[in-house]
Amino acid sequence: MKIAITSASGKLGASIVNELIKEVGDNQVIGIARTPKNAKQLGIEIRKGDYNSRDQFNEALKGIDTMLLVSGMDDPEKRIQQHRNVIDAAKQNGVKKIVYTSIIGDEENTAFSPIVKSNRQTEKDIQASGLLWAIGRNGIYIEPDIEYIGHYIEEGEIRNCAGTGKCSYTSRGELAKAYTQMLLEDEHNGQIYNLGGRPITQQELADIINEVYGTRLFYHQVSVEAYRKERTAALGDFIGTVIAGIYEGIEQGANDVPSDFEKAIGRPHQEPLAMVKAVKDGMTRAE
Repeated sequence: MKIAITSASGKLGASIVNELIKEVGDNQVIGIARTPKNAKQLGIEIRKGDYNSRDQFNEALKGIDTMLLVSGMDDPEKRIQQHRNVIDAAKQNGVKKIVYTSIIGDEENTAFSPIVKSNRQTEKDIQASGLLWAIGRNGIYIEPDIEYIGHYIEEGEIRNCAGTGKCSYTSRGELAKAYTQMLLEDEHNGQIYNLGGRPITQQELADIINEVYGTRLFYHQVSVEAYRKERTAALGDFIGTVIAGIYEGIEQGANDVPSDFEKAIGRPHQEPLAMVKAVKDGMTRAE
């Protein structure tokens, strides 16, 4: 059985490739990347595939039995057709099953909602494809918070607009394990899983980071508008608005959802403290 992973040069795609290789060997895993040279370190066959090109995916998916479609990173209005290019190419090539990386979130009420809504449309497109399918809705990655620790330490605080809202954080390592099982095991077919851990507040996150890193951070809530202005000034209008929308959704409860992680992998998601320790250890080994 040949299994293809799109966006294999990205952090999530690469994590899933590496986990999948442990289960089935490198000769059964095919990576697909817009720029193949960026994924050569994975040690597997890499095929070229740009979500904007149906023709490239017609070639990339030849001989593939099962595939993972990693959600694209383009503007929401572009993503739906990009994903349809992949779905249609999968149908043309006789791919039997698609697993899709969607996201937890609210479709209507925040600046992040257009991204969530585009993911929900792709979920519907996959369900209507006639192929076998399984869908994961990812929680917010914990890694960006860990990568941002230097800034948190400089500021002495974690500052955003999430308030006392809870977020079901996850990690790319945990997601890799879940998606590997969803790709390999038929019992997950036709299922939609919330792939996150135990929901925690921003103050709890600060407390966990303090315990793991020996810092003295505290949480500082600001208004949505103030946080949006801060993020757009630092990151530009699009990304800054999206980031603010994510934390606005947390404040509104959009990320405080029951986890289905155990259904995917057969064990509970790592506890937040253990997850942060695992991410720290992984980053230390990579240095």
